[in-house]
Amino acid sequence: QVQLVESGGGSVQAGGSLRLSCDVRELTRDWYAIGWFREAPGKEREWVSNINSDDGSTYYADSVKGRFTISKDNAKNVVYLQMNSLEPEDAAVYHCAIDIDLRPRMGANDLWNEYDYWGQGTRVTVSS
Repeated sequence: QVQLVESGGGSVQAGGSLRLSCDVRELTRDWYAIGWFREAPGKEREWVSNINSDDGSTYYADSVKGRFTISKDNAKNVVYLQMNSLEPEDAAVYHCAIDIDLRPRMGANDLWNEYDYWGQGTRVTVSS
């Protein structure tokens, strides 16, 4: 069974940077997309970004566009989320997830229920 393990969270001051990693283990099949979501206290789960397997297309929520960058290392089965210019509003638990349904779709894969396996999350704290 596919396992996802996030790392790289921590505490930073506003304006700082962090790089999150999503280590995808036991991956023995094709996949459609890997996404990052975040959950903050009192807020709904929010899609942040996803990267597609076939052509490497990347998509971002408006709230992070221009500040966050998603990338993948196919050899290592790791997906990264580089987060720059962090703001207190970015504080949350960040989860990565994988969508193994290979149906072609248009645009961002931003619905949490499209994803099949999830990691436990890594916490990001941003102080002002």
